[in-house]
Amino acid sequence: MSDADSLDADSLDTARLFDLSGKVALVTGGSRGLGREMVRAFAAAGADVVIASRKLPACETVAAEVRDLGRRALPVAAHVGHWDDLGRLADTAYEEFGKVDVLVNNAGMSPLAPSSEETGEELFDKVIGVNFKGPFRLTSLIGRRMSEGDGGSIINVSSSGALFPQPRFGPYAGAKAALNALTTVFALEYGPKVRVNTLSAGPFLTDISQAWSEEKRRSTRSAIGRPGRPEEIIGTALYLASDASSYTTGSLIRVDGGLY
Repeated sequence: MSDADSLDADSLDTARLFDLSGKVALVTGGSRGLGREMVRAFAAAGADVVIASRKLPACETVAAEVRDLGRRALPVAAHVGHWDDLGRLADTAYEEFGKVDVLVNNAGMSPLAPSSEETGEELFDKVIGVNFKGPFRLTSLIGRRMSEGDGGSIINVSSSGALFPQPRFGPYAGAKAALNALTTVFALEYGPKVRVNTLSAGPFLTDISQAWSEEKRRSTRSAIGRPGRPEEIIGTALYLASDASSYTTGSLIRVDGGLY
């Protein structure tokens, strides 16, 4: 009998590998852009979803889309850069669903500063708060509960800006690089029951791209040569959220079209 013949039939059931039925996912920045795409994909795969962002009406709109897919949804207004908001967000999710199986630290901000010298303290602190402090706090709160329960998957949505930093984006590039380091920290701290990975996103045609030049919206310095469509984040997000990535942790996966 060949090795292929000896494979368990269940191991070849790709639908089962990516199935999130009975799971609960919490996505920050879940009301628009890549976050919204992930929320809808998780719901379509069977998960109930907690949608968090600063504006409750935006969360409620996406929650209605999740319910249309036949899943439960909990919209929560929370500012990722505010320490106390994250404790409330975690508690609210556990009070409603009793668990979180998938955490996606997706909320972020990347304002362009006039120059490094002209970057004010308020802007610096805001960028660090949303892109680094928030994911640290929320992961520490939920990761511990995951590790004491049935485990789970944590996805840190980072940026090609951490790998290919550019002038005038210093705080953002530094915060995302720190987030990449947190992936390793928490993979070791909460393993083996909790998997923690980085999804490093390149340029995508989300709301923020409306401010780009027409040329930048058409092409990028990448192997594929164009920005990503928001729905092109789904495959990697489902892989990392599901049992399909059961032996993947502490990893950084680039979804950037082969940038640079």
